[in-house]
Amino acid sequence: MPGMVLFGRRWAIASDDLVFPGAFELFFRVAWWIGILVLYLKQKGKLNCVGGALLNSYLIVLIILLAVIICVVSAVVYVSMKGTICNPGPRKSMPKLVYIRLALFLPEMVWASLGAAWIADSGVHCDKTVVNAIIATVIVSWIIIASTVVTVIIVFDPLGGKMSPYSTSSTDPLDTNDSSQLLNGLKTAARSVWETRIKLMCCCIGKDDHTRVAFSSTAELFSTYFSDTDLVPSDIAAGLTLLHQQQDKKRKDLEEVVSHSLVASQESDLDTELENCHHYVQFAAAAYGWPLYIYTNPFTGFCRIGGDCCRNRTAEYEFIGGDHLSCHFGSILKTTGLHYRDFIHISFHDKVFELPFLVALDHRKETIVVAVRGTMSLQDILTDLSAESESLNLECEVQDCFAHKGISQAAKYVYQRLISDGILSQAFSIAPEYRLVVVGHSLGAGAASLLAIMLKNSYPEVKCYAFSPPRGLLSKSLSEYSKSFIVSLVLGKDVIPRLSVTNLEDLKRRILRVIAHCNKPKRIPNSVSLSVSSWKNYPPC
Repeated sequence: MPGMVLFGRRWAIASDDLVFPGAFELFFRVAWWIGILVLYLKQKGKLNCVGGALLNSYLIVLIILLAVIICVVSAVVYVSMKGTICNPGPRKSMPKLVYIRLALFLPEMVWASLGAAWIADSGVHCDKTVVNAIIATVIVSWIIIASTVVTVIIVFDPLGGKMSPYSTSSTDPLDTNDSSQLLNGLKTAARSVWETRIKLMCCCIGKDDHTRVAFSSTAELFSTYFSDTDLVPSDIAAGLTLLHQQQDKKRKDLEEVVSHSLVASQESDLDTELENCHHYVQFAAAAYGWPLYIYTNPFTGFCRIGGDCCRNRTAEYEFIGGDHLSCHFGSILKTTGLHYRDFIHISFHDKVFELPFLVALDHRKETIVVAVRGTMSLQDILTDLSAESESLNLECEVQDCFAHKGISQAAKYVYQRLISDGILSQAFSIAPEYRLVVVGHSLGAGAASLLAIMLKNSYPEVKCYAFSPPRGLLSKSLSEYSKSFIVSLVLGKDVIPRLSVTNLEDLKRRILRVIAHCNKPKRIPNSVSLSVSSWKNYPPC
């Protein structure tokens, strides 16, 4: 930290990241050099063959070239070990060493090519051991060159050419119009780069309007999050390690645990709600279909539902409505314990902002259950990452109705299907006295919560059980409004209910603070310690 500047651009690697890669190459090069030297000393008497003079010259130059490379790599490792994460001053000579190391690839490539040409020459008739050793040497040379090319591609930062002059400029970026335009240009370029990356990672999904909106929202999220820091991946890893150590130390220092006693009525209500959660979680699990069922029953799951995958249930599908279910239907029946005629609608249609869901009659609780599936595909991940806030038009007296954009869009989709397609009307025509319950897990829990809010005006007795809903889902006023009919259950240290843009920003600040106070090099993350200076004023990293 910060990223190294080479060839006039910033790279996604810091000057203290070369310790372990350099040490690995150094070990490999030394072993290779010793092997070539031993081979030359033992076999030089057998190089008096046809073409042997060329091979003799090849080995001598290779030994010298490897010795020079070993010296340069040793210097790279030594310099990379200097300083601390936020003090790159002692490593200021690193760019020059990297230039020298990269320059040495040119003669190495030339010599590897000549070695390949000499070996391929039919006029060479030397000892087979020597020839095989030269072949191995040529192969290893090209493997190292190819590995270096791959490494360069990995650490290449598409924004490096734009960020380098900006970061090294001495002018305040807000002082001039040119600087302001440069900053806007950087933001636009960052969004474009992130959008390209996301499109490449999600190249297998469709390109409809919803998908394009999700790409843009996700790119905005990532570009904004990383725009004001000069962190490389290893800095983030080191910061997370330091934070983990810090939190472990705080846990050990905790001596008092605060608990709250419940009155009898509250305890009774809590027991009732926990019993309901235990009952309805099976519907949230059933919405995932056969993958989750196989995961939770790895040894017997396939045998239990295998017959349903092959069996023709056309009549049952027509009765239920929805998609062709195949293996999903068997797993849903096993998970919920219901009969196929208890299901009103099952849909596994899965696109960005459009989640699978099922509607069933739960005769045991006398409820109509709507279960929304959680994250299980790239489309769902894009829905999760569309984390902008969106205003909701609700028929209620609540001000500032804002919610997570992606999850809000998904809830609207399910709402439209339930109302416009007459799914809920069909369910209540069969069981008009039943109550409406909406359930879901993870992303499905967020969609279920918003769906319950949307249905509240038409179905006043609606109840929602949200299992591990994502954080940052609702505005404060909307959260207060929904307390009476939404029950959220969070298990242990589940990260999803604690994951939000605000918390990620806080995590970034904590990483920057803990790195700034680290007085040890990055190469020993398990031995780092924090300076004992005051934690009130944090110096910039």
